[in-house]
Amino acid sequence: MSSACCRFCLLRIYLFDIDSIIKIIKRENKKFIEPIVSTISRDRTPFHVLTSCILSLRTKDRTTREASNRLFAVANNPEEILELSAGDIERLIYPVGFYRIKAKKIKEICQILIDKYNSKVPDEIDELLKLNGVGRKTANLVITLGYKKPGICVDTHVHRITNRWGYVKTRNPHETEFALREKLPGKYWLIINDLLVTYGQNICVPISPKCSICCISNYCKKIGVIRHR
Repeated sequence: MSSACCRFCLLRIYLFDIDSIIKIIKRENKKFIEPIVSTISRDRTPFHVLTSCILSLRTKDRTTREASNRLFAVANNPEEILELSAGDIERLIYPVGFYRIKAKKIKEICQILIDKYNSKVPDEIDELLKLNGVGRKTANLVITLGYKKPGICVDTHVHRITNRWGYVKTRNPHETEFALREKLPGKYWLIINDLLVTYGQNICVPISPKCSICCISNYCKKIGVIRHR
């Protein structure tokens, strides 16, 4: 191989074209099932997005999907949730992770929504963060998916993959969110979480990512990747 070709290959490997990356991932993700919170955001209200986000923490997406459907079939708003006992909610959402704690938090949040927000989920991150059990990931999902307002939701997939690419160099999801706010084009803010959660569940998995079938492998620096398939 000529030196010119070598330089071209190296340039392709280390030149990170975010527009091309997003386009490729959008195409590839059509093969996979989208996250349940994304599905809910199209058909339901910000309240449903918030509740399903709480259920999704430390829980597989399929389990979250089934639990959300069971709960919303019985209680569709804060008032209806409060008509249920904690035990009722536990039975409806089981076996999501920490289902007893989540049942209690959901009831507490619903009471606050009724008392302080006229039963409406806040559309500002600072207000959402006042709700017990709501962190920046959940708040950003409600803002972006529930209200279609600018925000960047960063979960473990977004944090891991953007660092693996070499697009950011951060220590935790909190730092990643603010690094992406500085670097990621605004047109991708609302969709970056959906894209990378789906891609991270199916291709760029935490341990031994499937680099051999990854269509953006040539763009990725594979930082922190010890072994891959």
